[in-house]
Amino acid sequence: MIDFTNIEGLCFVGVGGIGMSALALYFAQGGYKIIGYDRSESRITDSLTGAGCEIIFNDNVDALPPLFRDLSMKDKVVIVFTPAIPSENRILTFFRNNGYRIYKRAEILGAISSETETIAISGTHGKTTVSTMAAHLLKQSHLDCSAFLGGISKNYNSNLITGSGRFTVMEADEFDRSFLRLSPVMAVVTAVDPDHLEIYGDHETMIAAYNEFCGKIRPGGQLIINEKIRDKIICPKGISLSTYGTGDDADYRCFNIVHRIDHYCFSLKTPEGLYEDLRFPFPGIINIENLAAAIAVALKCGVAENEIRKAIVLFQGVRRRFDIRVNRPGLAYVDDYAHHPEEIRACIDSLREYFRGRKITGIFQPHLFTRTKDHYKGFAEILDKLDEVILLPIYPAREKPIPGVTSEMILNEMKLAGKRLMQMKDVPDWVDAGKLDVLVTIGAGDIDSLVEPIEKKLKEEVKG
Repeated sequence: MIDFTNIEGLCFVGVGGIGMSALALYFAQGGYKIIGYDRSESRITDSLTGAGCEIIFNDNVDALPPLFRDLSMKDKVVIVFTPAIPSENRILTFFRNNGYRIYKRAEILGAISSETETIAISGTHGKTTVSTMAAHLLKQSHLDCSAFLGGISKNYNSNLITGSGRFTVMEADEFDRSFLRLSPVMAVVTAVDPDHLEIYGDHETMIAAYNEFCGKIRPGGQLIINEKIRDKIICPKGISLSTYGTGDDADYRCFNIVHRIDHYCFSLKTPEGLYEDLRFPFPGIINIENLAAAIAVALKCGVAENEIRKAIVLFQGVRRRFDIRVNRPGLAYVDDYAHHPEEIRACIDSLREYFRGRKITGIFQPHLFTRTKDHYKGFAEILDKLDEVILLPIYPAREKPIPGVTSEMILNEMKLAGKRLMQMKDVPDWVDAGKLDVLVTIGAGDIDSLVEPIEKKLKEEVKG
């Protein structure tokens, strides 16, 4: 157990990450002095500054406030870091060399998890959307909840939701085996496609970690899994298992899905009853399946049917998850965080279904050298489903370059005629509303820095 008695402040090294920033906000609201370091300014760091946190961008110990660099005060502070921070980081090295109390982000989240009735949402894709949906359904009900999310909820304009209810929704991240720190009363597994093989080595080891995660569910708890992975996930003894999806055998089965002009209508068969004519305005056919998982969570927690019906109509989505920024006659722009081949497949399928018969141009930034090396053929196959593709250089994140691993590996595998490589800086000038129909930006790196410039230019050109 992590003891916060007599602690005055926390320092978050890598505070610009979506998970780290939620923790920083949480402790800031608890009255602690918060200092954060990150490499560069972003919308997230700006929001933290607005919440009263002090953020620095200089990897220099002298930039730290006295509370955090005075060795006589080291028992008054806690240091939190993310594994994405390189080992040579000077600030983190200072803390390590001088005996500060240092914890991984996952350890802090695990400590919070042990003190609340945690609902942990995991999966190689879909977990951010499902966790945000589940949190929204609980928040809008008589139960209330808190939530640590892996994306910015548009309803609450934050990745942290605080409330008075007994449930806390947490996105359970498999990177660095972080989710094994949690102790949930209920867990969801959305998908177990191969990912983070630089951590796990192979797909089988990754799946074994997911099963170990399921073993962290508290006795008498609940496990909800996508029906498609029923043969891969082992339900622990003493845990109740439910499945969701579109298949006939799913316990929570969505069917009769109809796309109307501005919403979907569908029915949901559940152990609690049949819910017909559910109306959901959020785009993307994959999100009906995601919503089925969230509704399963809500029903098991005790949310009433009428509360669910009202809440889903009000759901606005998650920033960077099938995020429609422009939608006018003859021109649409969507931004999506997809960075795994199966996530991109789901994104493109949703685009094809939602914008039927239209030309779709994609701008894709591969994320990580290791993921590109492992999946370049899969990326090529999926991107070929678009009408035109712009490939950006690989975003390295925490990794060093791997010789020979570039975006050109994907380009060379693609069969699509309309494909090309482009530098990030050249994209805004390339964007031309008169030559585009549906544009989508895809990726988990700094491609998000292009979103507002692209959106602004498209709106100005259409207006002009």
